[in-house]
Amino acid sequence: MVEKVTETWISTPKKLFSAATREACLVHIYPTGPTMGCRYPLSDRPLVLGRGDDCDIRLTDHSVSRKHARIEPSSDGYRVSDQNSTNGTFVNDKQLDSPRLLQDGDYLRVGNCLYRYLAGGNIEAEYHEEIYRLTILDGLTQIHNARYLNEFLAREVVRSQRHNRPLSVLALDIDKFKSLNDSLGHLCGDFVLRELADVIRGNVRQEDLFARCGGEEFVVVLVETTKEGATAVAERLRDAVAKHQFRFETTPINLTISIGVASTSGDSEITPTALRKAADEKLYEAKHSGRNKVCS
Repeated sequence: MVEKVTETWISTPKKLFSAATREACLVHIYPTGPTMGCRYPLSDRPLVLGRGDDCDIRLTDHSVSRKHARIEPSSDGYRVSDQNSTNGTFVNDKQLDSPRLLQDGDYLRVGNCLYRYLAGGNIEAEYHEEIYRLTILDGLTQIHNARYLNEFLAREVVRSQRHNRPLSVLALDIDKFKSLNDSLGHLCGDFVLRELADVIRGNVRQEDLFARCGGEEFVVVLVETTKEGATAVAERLRDAVAKHQFRFETTPINLTISIGVASTSGDSEITPTALRKAADEKLYEAKHSGRNKVCS
């Protein structure tokens, strides 16, 4: 994928230019799919993102307007502006109301599509670092993904068995997320997932792992934590989400989560899969006993 992306060319009526010759670029990081990781170089002329056939970066997502956003060079870098789009243009989750100078590492959101702006001293190194990040992080929420979760949990299970130390897993799921998506749309759904990730991340220790494993499902791995301790953490997370005021544009959203807890004290027979399954079963129990609950 890297070789292919490095040789990406963007065609315009005026000229062609190679990614290898530019000093700044956008990297597509969400949604996942064949364009994830693609690099779009910025040059000395404006670049338009949108759904229209004449756009420099053409996006087929229904959340993107025909001409959604425009990036143009300036004396101090590149500035991005919204082109009166339906769903707005955002930099680091702040909606643009006027042109804004992009800073190295900024996240640019156009509808449901998310890009990373790179303009550092070594674009090649930054680009390859970003590609590595895409292999271990979820593009939407910027927390760890299922691949990294599996690797981390496997290591921690071995450590738990070797030293007879406690280890716990929390399986989290957003209550009635599908109805939220259906009633307010996928832009709202994406907002909720990002905001939820921020709330939970602020309540998890640095040595623990918080990961998204797909859709509205998340997992927290609590190292050196007993079932009693994990249940207390789960209750704290549930309470933090229930009290948080989610607001999409002008719409307030009351959000709750259900959590299942599973633990081991170093059982030699336990496997990462079995521990995850036990937490999922408790999550299922929480869902079917009223939601907004913790079951352990």
